[in-house]
This record gives sequence, structure tokens and C-alpha cells, in this order.
Amino acid sequence: METATTDPQQLSAKIAAASPWIAKVKAEIGRVLVGQDELVDRLLIGMLCNGHILLEGMPGLAKTLAVKALAGTMKLGFSRLQFTPDLLPADLVGTMIYNPEARTFEPKLGPVFANIILADEINRAPAKVQSALLEAMQERQVTLGDKTYALPEPFLVLATQNPIDQEGTYQLPEAQLDRFLLKVTVGYPSKAEELEIMDRMASTAAHPSTSPIVDHETVQRSRDLVNLIYMDPAVREYIVDLVAATRYPAKLDTSLKSLIRAGASPRATINLALVSRARAFMDGRSFVTPQDVKILARDVLRHRVLLSYEAEAEDLTPDIIVERILSKVPVP
Repeated sequence: METATTDPQQLSAKIAAASPWIAKVKAEIGRVLVGQDELVDRLLIGMLCNGHILLEGMPGLAKTLAVKALAGTMKLGFSRLQFTPDLLPADLVGTMIYNPEARTFEPKLGPVFANIILADEINRAPAKVQSALLEAMQERQVTLGDKTYALPEPFLVLATQNPIDQEGTYQLPEAQLDRFLLKVTVGYPSKAEELEIMDRMASTAAHPSTSPIVDHETVQRSRDLVNLIYMDPAVREYIVDLVAATRYPAKLDTSLKSLIRAGASPRATINLALVSRARAFMDGRSFVTPQDVKILARDVLRHRVLLSYEAEAEDLTPDIIVERILSKVPVP
């Protein structure tokens, strides 16, 4: 555990010594994944913050590949769960099995007992499965029968989903969405990136995979340093002002009042501060800037701002609303 230090130079030196694994992981993932630099950065931020990440995008945009590539670089347990409409909670968390010799029920732990969980197409599973996953995500534990079993440390859910207007998808509950540290939207590649994707992947040869290069102790040392990164009081107030603007939009702009049904919870404030520190760490800085906050605010807030029917009728999206808020809240 790193001890607190008020010396910026000393902290910067510790960050420089502890962060080389970030570049190594990016380089290793780059052997498998073309482009998607922003997506990889967000996945690494989730790793540094020990927080769950939701990736949303059309099929075929390498969401699953990105998660598998990241997991492959970590010396940690990994499980891939394909969510389907007929999935049962027991398929996820496990169940109690009767032992006829001992005449007792014994637990058979499910695939959720791993360090990194790829929940593929998470919004295709029914409500009971989402409820079981919610306990695992928030409490980092699973209840089987009358006993509770702790999940391994670290425990991260990296989930993918298709847009909700796709066939066979369900809207995730707001309570579950709020448990995700970030919601990242995955876009199409550029022309140059797509040409490289074609050159690499348009082949019947086996595609490369990533090799494990980082252990949990290395990541934990980095997490300890993230907690020590300095945040100026003006930046702290900026974070609170951004989140408060989603709850009381009329104080910022009267035109926003009728567009937001509910704003972000205090969990958004906590997460925005945490991910801003993580981004500073990845840049080798010992302090947070307002730009760190602005860049990550969309990923923290887009799944926590609930739009009104009027906003939906006007084809507005949470991203558009968050962008308006960012443009109006004064930057320190």
C-alpha cells in the first residue's frame, strides 16, 4: 500500500516507475486490435479503478475482441459468458448439487467466479439473470442456498451490448446501469483502419492472441498511486457542478428542464473523480486537470441521465444533453 505524499515530484517519480505496464499492454493489444485507442484507454481505466465497463455498439466492431485481448494480457482468471434469452441465474452464479453419499447439498460455483468476466450481449438476458449479476457487480458476492460466497479479487465485469433497437434486446434496469463505472460507445473504424483490418483479418490463418504480461500486484500498486493523485478544489467543484446540472438543469439552462427526467446519482460524482485520477496516472501526471474531467464526463454520465418523453420525441440522446451541459458549466 502506497503512503500518502504531498510532494508532487516524488509522486510523479513513483507514477513514472509504476506505469510502464500501461504502454506494454497497449502495444500487446495492438498486435490483435486495429485502432479503437479510446476503447482500450477506457478498458485500462476500468482496470485501474476496479470498475465495471459497458461497451455499446453495432455487431462486428471488435467489442468482444477488445475485452478478450485485454484479459489475455492479465495474469488473472477469465470467463466469457454469452447472454441469451434462455439463460438462467444458475448458469451464471452456480447452484447447489445434492451429494447422495454425504446426504448434503454442495455448491457448484458458476463461471462468474473469475477475475475478469466478459458478459457478451448482456442485454439479451432476462430480468432474473440481470438481478443475479447485479448482486455480483455491486456486492462482489453470490448467494447460493443459505450461504454467501465472496467473488475473487479483483472482479470486473466488462459487458458488451448491441443498441436496444436491435432484435431480441432488453433495456437494462437503471439500477444495474448505475453500477457500471463507464458506458463506452464504440464507433466504426476510419478508412485507413478498415484497410488494415482487412489486410490482417481477411485470411483463413489463425488470428494472433495476446500474451499475459501483467499480474494483479502490478495493477494494485498502480491503483494505490491513483488514489494519491492530487485534485484541486476547483476541479472537485467542477465535477460536482457537472453532476448537479443533470439533476437541476433549469438552473443552468431553462431549455434543458423539460428534457431530463432524472439526473445522475452521487455514484457519478465518485466515479468521475476516480476515472479522472486514473487518466492523469495514464498520462504520467500527479494531478487532475479539468480536461481529464471533460473527456471522461460523457462516459460517466451518458447511462445515468434519463431523458423525458419530450426529449425522446425530438430524437435527442443522452450524449447530446451531456454535451450541452459541458458547454454551459464554467470550466475552472
